[in-house]
Amino acid sequence: MQPIEYADATAEVRAIFDDIKNSRNVPDVNNFWKYLANEPRMLSHVWSSIKDIMGPGGHLDPLVKELIYVAVSVTNSCEYCMASHGAAARKKGATEEMMNELFAIVGIANMTNKLAEAYRVPVDAGLRVPE
Repeated sequence: MQPIEYADATAEVRAIFDDIKNSRNVPDVNNFWKYLANEPRMLSHVWSSIKDIMGPGGHLDPLVKELIYVAVSVTNSCEYCMASHGAAARKKGATEEMMNELFAIVGIANMTNKLAEAYRVPVDAGLRVPE
């Protein structure tokens, strides 16, 4: 699989690349988008979803969204996603101290999640969301 560069892209892919560049105010799209461009339907779907969920709307602060994305990326061992969303979090104001604390939270959460799974701990009645 090779990345699709702007000059080699179809009109459909170029339009999505242009939207990404304009939305993010960047001169070029990241490698992630260039590789997804091998399947234009997936490129369109993922960009639309990212733009909708990670954009300025919603109930979560943009920095919180990026920190959540980093946390999930750490758990999934996605080096690219950790780098990309780590950079985005820093751009939105995350400090190195915040990132270090995030990593500690991810580590302890993964540990306790696995312990709860291993021991098959039933959820306490008082912790359940009322139906």
